[in-house]
Amino acid sequence: MARSFVAEARRRVGPKKQRIRPIIERLIAEHPDAQIALKFRSDLELLVSVMLSAQTTDVNVNRVTATLFEKYKRPEDYLAVPVEELERDVYATGFFRQKTKAIRGTMQRLLEDYDGQVPGRLEELVRLPGVARKTANVVAAELGEAQGVVVDTHVRRLSQRLGLTKEEDPVKIERDLQRLVPREDWGVFPHLLIWHGRRVCIARAPRCADCVVNDLCPSSRI
Repeated sequence: MARSFVAEARRRVGPKKQRIRPIIERLIAEHPDAQIALKFRSDLELLVSVMLSAQTTDVNVNRVTATLFEKYKRPEDYLAVPVEELERDVYATGFFRQKTKAIRGTMQRLLEDYDGQVPGRLEELVRLPGVARKTANVVAAELGEAQGVVVDTHVRRLSQRLGLTKEEDPVKIERDLQRLVPREDWGVFPHLLIWHGRRVCIARAPRCADCVVNDLCPSSRI
């Protein structure tokens, strides 16, 4: 896309600060069911699900955790079995050795420092073994207080297409979105972009004609 075309497109749709509110409102109306796709019944199940979701699909994680969570209910349960047994139980999510090591390390830390409970603060979550900022952001938001903006491949792609950021690095993208998106929307905003990215703003073939924010998007092809 030529630089002059991009500049013209951005002038056409207006400043991002004026567009962000209608973008959010329209996407909420379009995707009222936008929420986390992982299935969990407790804070601990949420944390494990998000840790297992790296480099795989939510559908696959839900398939694995349907039986996993019947077997492992407390942090102690993940430490009571041999490493090889837990590796087999999470094998289908991929990168099973790294995930097993991270889960066992996290369970040990939860028992030692948090009385077996999942902390709700971002700065505490990122101290858990294998819990990076994206995972911590997801968990914190689902526990009730979003302290950042989750940036996955969909959020990155749509934020760039919508002209909300020019950055490539997820940390810098999050920083741009935090400045732009009202704090009360930090939790729902990533879900809106994820669902819109799956249903409409598809990576290879975006369906711009069916997009409710095409007149607010500098990348629109119509």
